[in-house]
Parts: sequence; C-alpha cells; structure tokens
Amino acid sequence: MSQIAVFSGTAHPTLAQAICRKLGVPLLPTRIKRFSNDCIEVQLQSNCREQDVFIIQPLVRPVQDNLLELLLMLDAARGASAARITAVIPHYAYARSDKKDGPRISIGARLVADLLVTAGASRVLTMTLHSPQVHGFFGVPVDHLHALRELSDYFAQYDLTDSVVVSPDLGNAKNAAAFARKLDLPVAAAAKQRLSDKEVEISALIGDVRGRHAIVLDDEIVSGGSVIELLSCLRAHDVKSVRVACTHGIFAWQALRHLSSQDDVVEIVCTDTVPIPEAGGHPKLRVLSIAPALAEAMRRINNGDSVSKLFYPE
Repeated sequence: MSQIAVFSGTAHPTLAQAICRKLGVPLLPTRIKRFSNDCIEVQLQSNCREQDVFIIQPLVRPVQDNLLELLLMLDAARGASAARITAVIPHYAYARSDKKDGPRISIGARLVADLLVTAGASRVLTMTLHSPQVHGFFGVPVDHLHALRELSDYFAQYDLTDSVVVSPDLGNAKNAAAFARKLDLPVAAAAKQRLSDKEVEISALIGDVRGRHAIVLDDEIVSGGSVIELLSCLRAHDVKSVRVACTHGIFAWQALRHLSSQDDVVEIVCTDTVPIPEAGGHPKLRVLSIAPALAEAMRRINNGDSVSKLFYPE
C-alpha cells in the first residue's frame, strides 16, 4: 500500500473510524470551525502532500452543512498538494434529484457532482445510488458499490422456505432480482406512483406472493411511505410475514417507529452508510456494517487493483 491519508467530516465519524480499523491506518484529524457569521472553515491537521487522500463524508442531515464540509475538505486537500483525492460518499443524498420532472427545476445530482469535481475530487466512491444514471453525471471515475452481498449473507442465516423477495417499485426490481438470485428465491415487484415526498400509491403487484414470507428490499427508506403502502398490498395477498431490508436507513419523520409498530414486520435490516442515533431503541432493527466493503474498495483503489468484483453482481 502506498502512502494513504484518510480524513472524515462530522457526518459519520463512527463509520470512518471503522473503515480505518479495517485498513489498519489512523483516521487523521480534521478541525472544523464555524464563525459567528455562520461560515465554516476546515483544516486538515495532518500532512497529505503527494499522498493518496480519502475523505469520508456521507450526505446526511444536515445535508447542506455536510456537503459544504466535504467541498471545503476536498479544496483543502487539493491546496495541500495531495497526489489524488477520493471523495468517499457512502450515501449520496442528491441522487434523488436526477431529472427535470417539472419546469425550472435544477438537476441537483449533476450540480453537486460538478461541485465535487471543481472542489478537487479526482475520484468518487459511493454506494447504492437511488438513481444509477447519476453515475454518469461525474467527470471523474466513480466506483459504485452495493450492499447486496452483506444483506444476502445476513438473510442466508434464516430458513427461507416459502419466501419471496419483493421490490417496492419497478425501478428497484433489477437489484431485487440480483438479491433474490443470491438467496435462490423468487422475486415480485410493485407498480408504484409517487404522489408527494411522503405519499405513494401502489396500483399493482407483479409476481406470486400469496401465502409466502416476504423480504422487502429497497435502496433507501426515508419516510417509509413506500413500505407502509406496500404492506397494505401484501396483507391483501395474505403474506405470512414481512422482513424489510435496505442499504440506507434514513428513517426521517419517525419512519422507524412507524415501521416497527407494524405487527407483521418481523425485522428491519439496514447498513451503517448513515448514522442511526436511535438504533438501540428499536429491537426489530438490525444494522450491518458496510465498513469492510468500503475499506476493501479503498485498498484496491490505493493499490491500483480492480474494484469491479465489489460492485458487479455475481
């Protein structure tokens, strides 16, 4: 491994520390100061001249503050003559803003991608983009990982007789099918229409779920509206039980409490791409560590090895 320097913003230091433990390198200190006029100043407090710099920062609440922190850290590393700068963004929140679905709307995913490159990112490492086409918005190499292996390894511990993988929408059906193949299970998908940020409508369910145990797989859960609506549809098809799985457990607006209160939801499984402060208060929640996968990707990037085995489904 050539000289490597890992820094983190304030978004998810616990994940950054776990990644560094897997890599066997220290998490280098960063000083972030907020002035009385509300401006932010960032200082990387360790040498990174001619080093392979990785800056870990998921875009989570407060998204705008964490984004600005990341931009300032990238700029600081570039100004310190880093040899290469990789932005490690486990959750890229602006991936939802991937298209112009109304007049005079900014395509936020592309704008943020441009800002990251302008600030100094020479490479991006991210995980399970809500819209995979966002990958193409970047003018630098992007390594797009997924958590299907971690999630499928977890569910493989159960007796999955009479189980089925269900995608809450057709857009996620490809990932659900790859996940189902890993577990040797059939797959079903809902036809969903989004009415608002919190409200969705499911018009049809494609696939046989009647009398089965459902594993609902989504890329992220924010308000939980899609899953709650899907639960009503699954109940109408006499599903025996439901386990919910996702990569990014955002759980805004008491979503975790609402999902946990559903009697037929046996378990909620997510990864630690984002911090979940109230995780310990929900016995149905299981949080899987994604640090080994991110650490391995960073090691391969640093060594010049292929990363493709980590993000192409087998």
